[in-house]
Amino acid sequence: MAVASPTLYAAPRRAWLGDLPVLAVAVVWGGSYLAAKGITTAHTVIAVLVLRFALVLPVLVVAGWARLRALTAAQLRGAGLLGLVLGGIFLLETYGVVHTSATNAGLIISLTMIFTPLADAAVKRKAPSVSFLGAAAASALGVVLLTQGAGFTAPGLGDLLILGAALARTLHVLLMARSEGVRGADPLSLTTVQLGGAVLVFALLAAVPGTGATPWAAAADFGPAQWAGLAFLSVFCTLFAFFVQMWAVRRTSPSRVSLLLGTEPLWAAVAGIAVGGEHLGPLGYAGVVLVLVGTAWGRRAITAAPA
Repeated sequence: MAVASPTLYAAPRRAWLGDLPVLAVAVVWGGSYLAAKGITTAHTVIAVLVLRFALVLPVLVVAGWARLRALTAAQLRGAGLLGLVLGGIFLLETYGVVHTSATNAGLIISLTMIFTPLADAAVKRKAPSVSFLGAAAASALGVVLLTQGAGFTAPGLGDLLILGAALARTLHVLLMARSEGVRGADPLSLTTVQLGGAVLVFALLAAVPGTGATPWAAAADFGPAQWAGLAFLSVFCTLFAFFVQMWAVRRTSPSRVSLLLGTEPLWAAVAGIAVGGEHLGPLGYAGVVLVLVGTAWGRRAITAAPA
């Protein structure tokens, strides 16, 4: 029997070590729904969003100042428009998670992985594969079961808001791919301008009477647990996640990064059930399985499809 070279074992080991930070991003993103639910009420959604992103925006500006200055006027306008859409996504997600479970939020938002290829196929007037349509059907059925309690009822307000956020994410992805203005822009600069646009939207909304607590009033009411939750959302779910993605795509394939990040709904379910003590019932658990299977099947169908 031939003796295998140690490098044959070292290469996979290095690959998996490189995967661990990306997997950690999927885990913290999965936990973000429970964290947001723990520190946010319907009265403090906008205030929490201002605090969450205003804390990290200066770090992004300082880290990428030279590249920010190199953006063209067209790139700034394109990124600013994307920032408005991004602001809408975060508003829908955060209001949604206040009115539904963290498990439901994390699994329903994963439908973006199904909606985006369907929307792209519609724009290109190209029919998706039968395999992908099967995956989409499984995911849709999973969401129907997930949003039911002891019997079949209409989905709640929070579920519908999260569904709207998934559709808004789809729009954001399509605009990113098709906007001439942002092509060739540095990813860090593009993200910074988008977050800046989103924070501006939140700040303007916070200044409107009747939209809830002001950021400083919400911050004054925070205890240690709320500050810890906000730090988790700001530092880990935003700064850490972005820089790990930038690091990972330079050291591994985009498809590998996408596959690992695609486990986010699994971790959302784990956090909601194991940590948050959420109860789904038999229909809900069946829905979890169908959503996870459907989204994984959909990613495989896209990867296998000819270009």
